Amino acid sequence: MSTPDLNKIDALGQRLGHEALTTLVRLCSEVREAAPERLEAACAAMRAKVGEALDELLADAKDAPWLAHVACTTAVLTLAHEGIRVIKGA
Repeated sequence: MSTPDLNKIDALGQRLGHEALTTLVRLCSEVREAAPERLEAACAAMRAKVGEALDELLADAKDAPWLAHVACTTAVLTLAHEGIRVIKGA
């Protein structure tokens, strides 16, 4: 993969992470009272899942480019769910 392609994937990953964190805060009110250790664990869980979510996003967008926005939303919710799961202790 060329450097410009890697830069685009990195930018997509950054955007995905930002949107996932925003979604986590909006969907999970417990995040406001969570201990710093729990917040870090939630972020670590989200980081661990980002590779898989990004691979699925790229594959889905390649197979159905007209649904790329749906694939992106799915990836965001997948990552946010990982964070919510950790914060709620589920």
